[in-house]
Amino acid sequence: MDYGQLVPIIGVALIVIAVIILFTFIPVMLWISALAAGVKVSIFTLVGMRLRRVVPSRVINPLIKAHKAGLGVTTNQLESHYLAGGNVDRVVNALIAAQRANIELSFERCAAIDLAGRDVLEAVQMSVNPKVIETPFIAGIAMDGIEVKAKARITVRANIDRLVGGAGEDTVIARVGEGVVSTIGSSQAHTEVLEDPDSISHNVLNRGLDAGTAFEILSIDIADVDVGKNIGAILQTDQAEADKNIAQAKAEERRAMAVAQEQEMMAKVQEMRAKVVEAEAEVPQALAAALRSGHMGVMDYMNYKNIDADTDMRDSIGKLTDNNEENDDQDNN
Repeated sequence: MDYGQLVPIIGVALIVIAVIILFTFIPVMLWISALAAGVKVSIFTLVGMRLRRVVPSRVINPLIKAHKAGLGVTTNQLESHYLAGGNVDRVVNALIAAQRANIELSFERCAAIDLAGRDVLEAVQMSVNPKVIETPFIAGIAMDGIEVKAKARITVRANIDRLVGGAGEDTVIARVGEGVVSTIGSSQAHTEVLEDPDSISHNVLNRGLDAGTAFEILSIDIADVDVGKNIGAILQTDQAEADKNIAQAKAEERRAMAVAQEQEMMAKVQEMRAKVVEAEAEVPQALAAALRSGHMGVMDYMNYKNIDADTDMRDSIGKLTDNNEENDDQDNN
């Protein structure tokens, strides 16, 4: 094969490669779709999107959708929102839904809501179709000490003007729970709450709990009311148990003090007995000293011994008499 035959083949190959590169780097089909939809987008704009690391389909397809819906958004607006990290398709869908529902919503506000992390399309849908938020059982205690549990259903509608910077659902649930607890706590008896559960919803709704939130509270309905524990009786029982424990502790303290005092008195008795024994030990020494000094004679000493023996005999007779009387008492019994 000579050089003349290779030239056409090389030319065809180059053309094929050029077409592949063209369709890969330049979204020609997307450009054709935009032109068919009546959206004027130049091919150089699509190439510029590629250079700016923007996926053209993420901008052009929502632009076609917005154009068909009659929205006056531009390519630069959608591209800048995409570069800022927003969801272009969701923003356009929200704008279309707002237009259909006659809700005034500009692209700038819609983009700000989306960049704030909120689902702007869900917010628009919630403005048309309010959402029901169900709270868990909220426990409150009436003045008679009975616990009352209530579950509320909150019907809210999204407030487009307060979506940026407004509090979310958790704040609404917390405020409603606070209002329910306050209303139950101000009731004289739990039967009042059971007889008229609507008083809770009316009282809570009149507090203006949606201030500073991204929602508008339409209604608060009490779905279920239940009676819980007798907290007052439980607290009184616990208090009585605590008082009993305190009294027992004080009694134990007094008993310990009495035992300690008894031990102290026993120690004093032993001490006195020791002194008596010590004094009695000095008697023989005194007698011996008296005999040696002549202050006491032998007959005096013998009389002393006789008296001592007589005293011991009387003690023995007294002990026998006491034992006999005890035995007679036991026999009589």
